[in-house]
Amino acid sequence: MKIIFLITMDFKKLASLLILALLTLSCQSDHLQFFVIQGEAQGSTYAIKYSSEHEVVNKKTIDSLLLVFDLSLSTYRPDSKISKINAGDSTIVVDDLFEKTFSTSHQIFTETNGLFDPTIGVLVNAYGFGPNKKRIDLNASKIDSLLVFVGFDKVSLNQDKTITKKHPETYFDFNAIAQGFSVDVVVDFLKSKGIQDGIVEIGGEILAFGSNKIEQKNWIVGIDDPTQSPEERTIIAKIKLENLGMATSGNYRKVKIDSLTGQKFVHIINPKTGVSEKSNILSATVLAPTCIEADGYATAFMIMDLEATTALLKTKKELAVLLIYTDENGKIKQFQSDNFKELIVD
Repeated sequence: MKIIFLITMDFKKLASLLILALLTLSCQSDHLQFFVIQGEAQGSTYAIKYSSEHEVVNKKTIDSLLLVFDLSLSTYRPDSKISKINAGDSTIVVDDLFEKTFSTSHQIFTETNGLFDPTIGVLVNAYGFGPNKKRIDLNASKIDSLLVFVGFDKVSLNQDKTITKKHPETYFDFNAIAQGFSVDVVVDFLKSKGIQDGIVEIGGEILAFGSNKIEQKNWIVGIDDPTQSPEERTIIAKIKLENLGMATSGNYRKVKIDSLTGQKFVHIINPKTGVSEKSNILSATVLAPTCIEADGYATAFMIMDLEATTALLKTKKELAVLLIYTDENGKIKQFQSDNFKELIVD
């Protein structure tokens, strides 16, 4: 009887604690409200949604933060650190933003055997995708001459935080990873202000932290079908995000069709050959603990073939991946990693 009494008392205590927790949560939810900040940045737009009892940050603060980011890593600003380094100034001391982008890029460069390479900038510019949008006439000889300046193993970050380039002409282009990092930077700033639940999107790269406590559910995001036109927008998957960054890479809305085979493909610049090649990987969506990782690997998986990607994922189990690709018969298929499937919601 004594044992039964003790268990009964513990159960009552537990029940009381649960009721108190629910009441506390209810009271907190009653006082919480959503705050939304929207604006333009990095040639695109951004949107921030967070829950709090009162406004903690505003648009002016976020714009100032993103300006600091651009002054470090934007190739579209001639006064940025990266633009000065690209112009040949070897005395520039980089900041923590540049250093983090550099180190993460080096990691992905190594893991992908050089298929992810932010020194591809000279080729990006030559194809007309750089800041000046001017395409030059390219032939095999010209491409080979530009490839001399490409290679993340030809640059180094020194202890004094200056950059050494084997070739002065080497041009950094972190656009394939920096936008994801800017999401991380904003999220870290929000957390530093005491915000525990929110979602940040910049140019399509997203990170959600905490949960949607007002509606008592996870943050839910949709993934677009890359083969549809904007007028025929279709969501191919809805997933829950909790303390995860998400990035999708691919020439969305720019999928081409081979006139002979009918196969759909996109064009990518291979940093090893310098050639704009056909790829049957139409889009790559990656979820990772940080958005800088998600962005970088999503870009890499657009260049890598399916076999190489799945091989890498065996050692990168923290990455959840969705690939949309066409098979040898031109049929559109999906590859979903097991941990990606676990995030899908009906």
